[in-house]
Amino acid sequence: MFKQKKNSPFYFSRGERLGIISLLLAIIGLLCLVHWVPIPRSRTFQLSSDEMDRLQYQLDSLRCIALEEKEPKLYPFNPNFMTDYKAYTLGVTPDQYDRLRAYRESGQWINSSADFKKVTQVPDSVLQRISPYFKFPDWVTNPKKRSKPAFVKNKEFKGEKMDLNSATVEQLQEVSGIGKVLSQRIVDKRSQLGGFSHDLQLHTVWGLKPEVVKKALERFEVKTPKPIVKMNINSASASDLSTIPGISFDLGKKIWEFVYLREGISDFEELAKIEELSPQKLQLIQLYLLIE
Repeated sequence: MFKQKKNSPFYFSRGERLGIISLLLAIIGLLCLVHWVPIPRSRTFQLSSDEMDRLQYQLDSLRCIALEEKEPKLYPFNPNFMTDYKAYTLGVTPDQYDRLRAYRESGQWINSSADFKKVTQVPDSVLQRISPYFKFPDWVTNPKKRSKPAFVKNKEFKGEKMDLNSATVEQLQEVSGIGKVLSQRIVDKRSQLGGFSHDLQLHTVWGLKPEVVKKALERFEVKTPKPIVKMNINSASASDLSTIPGISFDLGKKIWEFVYLREGISDFEELAKIEELSPQKLQLIQLYLLIE
């Protein structure tokens, strides 16, 4: 019988042959196991599944939120003061903005959304998106007809009238409707002003009704008026206007905005359009203002 030589590359010892046979048997056994025994497979991810649709919806929602956060936020604004950058962010073309600027430079004002569309010729889609943010002054959006102010005419009084700047508390109490409290307030107001400059300043005394003022002026008048240094209403600030007796800072700011939007006024009667400015206050501020 032929025997392998020990130095041959195909020569295996008894132990090596047993190992090779055992390896082959193990391989055959594993193949049979894979073939005949069912092995649970891991769950595959289906692109068309409901879960995929849900995840895609969430991603789309997050993407929309991110895009909305990147868009510039709109706040109420007056279109009369729109800048070229503001027009760009709102989707107004340069030609449309140039029409608005030319209209404003001619001294005219936009007072409604219809005016804005007529002047700029923006499409309806742009107007519908930005018009809810238009903010016009109250005297434009809520106009109210007011009667022209008239100065109070004093009734004739039998006897010589006393100087309001020298009247005592007791003398003031002789007027019907003026008691101890109101008479003291009149004297205190006179001291605060350094002396009355005009009869109208009596209306600035808190609690003194117009009909009582009318009765008081039948007995008293300002004979030694205190001089007033008047300021130009077309250049006065809101803070300057609020220093006028009887004019609060809020009312002073509204007067300033009214004058600023019109680029100055030429007649005090124009201020009658301001709802909070009563005829008496309109008369009063003319003591402290002039138009230049």
